[in-house]
Amino acid sequence: MELLWRIPSAALTAYLIGSIPFALIVGKLFWGVDIREHGSGNTGATNVLRVFGPAPGFTVLALDMAKGSAAVYLAALFVPLAFGPEGQDWFRVIGALGAIAGHSFSPFIGFRGGKGVATAAGAIIVLAPRVIPFMVLAFLAVTALSRMVSLGSMAIACLFPVTTALLYPGRYTLLAFAVATAILVVWRHRANIGRIMRKEETKITFRRRLLDETGWRKNRERGK
Repeated sequence: MELLWRIPSAALTAYLIGSIPFALIVGKLFWGVDIREHGSGNTGATNVLRVFGPAPGFTVLALDMAKGSAAVYLAALFVPLAFGPEGQDWFRVIGALGAIAGHSFSPFIGFRGGKGVATAAGAIIVLAPRVIPFMVLAFLAVTALSRMVSLGSMAIACLFPVTTALLYPGRYTLLAFAVATAILVVWRHRANIGRIMRKEETKITFRRRLLDETGWRKNRERGK
């Protein structure tokens, strides 16, 4: 009976944490601009990077990753004392999935959101830290060669189950999470896959498109 409140409480806590739309908050707070009206319209760090530049982009990336880490950590607090490692894995996975779902389908912005890659990465740092070096290297390599963040994101999503199986043998809950995350990330990038195949995918740039074209002051006034 105790699990009847612990599991949904952990999931709801993680979902609400993941739902915080940091990309929207940063755009509104500092430029008076709704990020959903510019670039790809996505509320993820990549779109913030394209529209506002490196500093805001990496700030949102860090905040979105922090959501995933915090959600996993807080979900673990709901684990019953009698639970062993496998039971603890289940609660941490619930926290990770809740945060990713919250980021992707935030109730604060009409159940829309980003693709969940940064939030998943933050969750993985707590859940399966051994895979991080391999995923970081793979992401940097693929993104640098292709100049497409979407391709780098899908590459590490597909690598995640493989590295988890090799580095965490017997941790089947973690492996199930890795497979589910890979499927979700690729599915959320289905439009990007189409653009990549048509050679229409936007390539990464550190030029601040919106601010270069309209100026900070004009955007600030429009946001009032």
